[in-house]
Amino acid sequence: MPPELIETLADGTRVLIRPIRPEDKEKLAAGLKQLSPRSRYLRFMRPVADLSDRELAYLTEVDYTDHFAWAAQAVDLPGQPGVGVARYVRDPLDPEVAEAAVAVIDDFQGLGLGTILMRLLTETALDNGIGRFRAYVLPENRKVLKSLQKRGAEFRSADGLVRVDFPLEESPLREILRGSADGSLPAEPHS
Repeated sequence: MPPELIETLADGTRVLIRPIRPEDKEKLAAGLKQLSPRSRYLRFMRPVADLSDRELAYLTEVDYTDHFAWAAQAVDLPGQPGVGVARYVRDPLDPEVAEAAVAVIDDFQGLGLGTILMRLLTETALDNGIGRFRAYVLPENRKVLKSLQKRGAEFRSADGLVRVDFPLEESPLREILRGSADGSLPAEPHS
């Protein structure tokens, strides 16, 4: 199993990132409450106020190969609350593809946590034989769609949603994530 690590976000906040565990149900439920109704809608594609016991079990009791999730906690805040999760679930009909999703609570958005989680999720997926991520996104989630478009994702219409596919090995996303991880990504020139 991958190790735990501490990352520092753009504002100096330290987060512990580790594989999710069954005992994270309470933190996951509390984290959901920290998402605005709009963020919950964009993430779950329906209004969600609470997660059922069955949903919490599904989201925290993973096998770490076909279903994997990274959980992030704010280590310097009381109780080390959960602030983000990134997961993939392998497609049983196409084992080289996994549906991927990231959720970061509103107060931690825009600090680089989503990028860190996605980098770790990508590396874990590659280690487990997954070569392509797939995501389903609401058409009004323009911020996510624009970000994925910049990284070379392929888009298709799928029953009122946008199906997004991107290869992990060859994609610019992989190089960007790898470069941000090891510090080799050159700084963007200022105009």
